[in-house]
Parts: sequence; C-alpha cells; structure tokens
Amino acid sequence: MPAYPLFSMLAALAVIALELAWLRTGIFRRPAYWIAMVVVFAFMIPVDGWMSKVPNPIVVYDPAVLSGVRFPIDIPIEEFVYAFAMVTLALVLWERAGRSPDASRARART
Repeated sequence: MPAYPLFSMLAALAVIALELAWLRTGIFRRPAYWIAMVVVFAFMIPVDGWMSKVPNPIVVYDPAVLSGVRFPIDIPIEEFVYAFAMVTLALVLWERAGRSPDASRARART
C-alpha cells in the first residue's frame, strides 16, 4: 500500500480508537459534529478540487504515494481521510480540555 493512504488510514483509526477507548467525549453521537464535518468537506471540495485539478494542478501529488482514487473533482481520497482525522482529533482534544477539572476551575475564577 502506498504511503499516504496507509498513514491517512492509520491516523483516522488512531483518532477513532483514541475517542472510543480513552477520551470518550461522545462526539460521534452528536449531530453538531457531523454538521461540522459536512461544513469542512463542503469547503474542502471546491478548494482542494481547484488546487489539484487536472490538467493544471497547483498541488502536484506523487502518484507513487497515492491510492489512485480521486473523488469528486480530482481530489485524492486520502485527503478526505486525513481531514477527517485532523478535524476529529482537534475537536475531541478541545472537548476533553474543556471538561477537565482544571479547565472548569479556571473558568469559575474568571
């Protein structure tokens, strides 16, 4: 398997495992999370599509490190997996930081 799909999938699986096994914020059960992901992808599709469009891409990917699957407008599928992992990790860590006892005490003092 090429490098980018492998590392993207590992990142996504690691974030899912981190959420389900350790952090347990419940983010995957919240409609707000899924709406946020739709918004992220809604902006990502035209921007990434424009940047990687064939025949005149701004960003050129090495075909040797990609799966070869491009969707919907010539975006490597790995970009969606990576974006899912990155955004989800940021949100679960943000959620977890907001629920910690130290964060609660800090908010109470202000």
